[in-house]
Amino acid sequence: MIFAGVDVGAATAKTVILSDDRVLGYSIVPTGYDVKLAAQQVTIEAIGRAGISKSLDELDYVISTGYARNAVAFADKSTTEIICHAKGAHFMIPETRTIIDIGGQDSKAIEVDEEGNVRDFVMNDKCAAGTGRFLEVMADVLQVGSVGNMGPLSLKSENPCQISSTCTIFAESEVVSLRAEGKSREDLIAGVHEAIASRVAAMAKRLRITPKVIFTGGVAKNVGVKMALEKEFGMDIMVPEEPQIIGALGAALLAASAT
Repeated sequence: MIFAGVDVGAATAKTVILSDDRVLGYSIVPTGYDVKLAAQQVTIEAIGRAGISKSLDELDYVISTGYARNAVAFADKSTTEIICHAKGAHFMIPETRTIIDIGGQDSKAIEVDEEGNVRDFVMNDKCAAGTGRFLEVMADVLQVGSVGNMGPLSLKSENPCQISSTCTIFAESEVVSLRAEGKSREDLIAGVHEAIASRVAAMAKRLRITPKVIFTGGVAKNVGVKMALEKEFGMDIMVPEEPQIIGALGAALLAASAT
């Protein structure tokens, strides 16, 4: 039987195709304006990468998740991304006890038990600070080309700048002022990473932060943010091989267990 998990987030849509607890293929595409179309496109692409000949309607069971989960017309069921991230992270790394997820428009911390069940969670979806959007704004201000370039540049920093503003708009003005003072791009980027890590850690510390800590979401690909979070928590943090698909993977696992 073939199962799919579809995670439609604010920035990207992800689909994982699963059979017998084995990932056959996955895809990640920008969500764009039309969330229904993005869900269809990413799933069709994932099916192709899985090397199977099935249409959307021929999948045995599909669970959708993410902020636009109810827009996935071909899904059999929808569920919250909190549960899906817990299941996906536990599947990838069974020792997972804490998940830090930073996506395009929100960030969350999830405490899980030894079976991958959610014990508690906290979430920020009201403010861009502490999200991927915060990094996108700063990448534009600092003219680094893309968010992906920020991590390697931050590793060259010798004296990270202190970004004290807790609002994205005010933080942007602060970075512009520091840039005018002649601060290096590397020190500014490192300061931005420390600022986002500080905001996320303050939120996460409402829970019990227990190793192993797993970092998921698109921002987890940024080595500078990972290192800044490790500094905040005082412990090592693991990043799955493809941190963006953890929610979709969890949804696919739930789809497999639903039949």
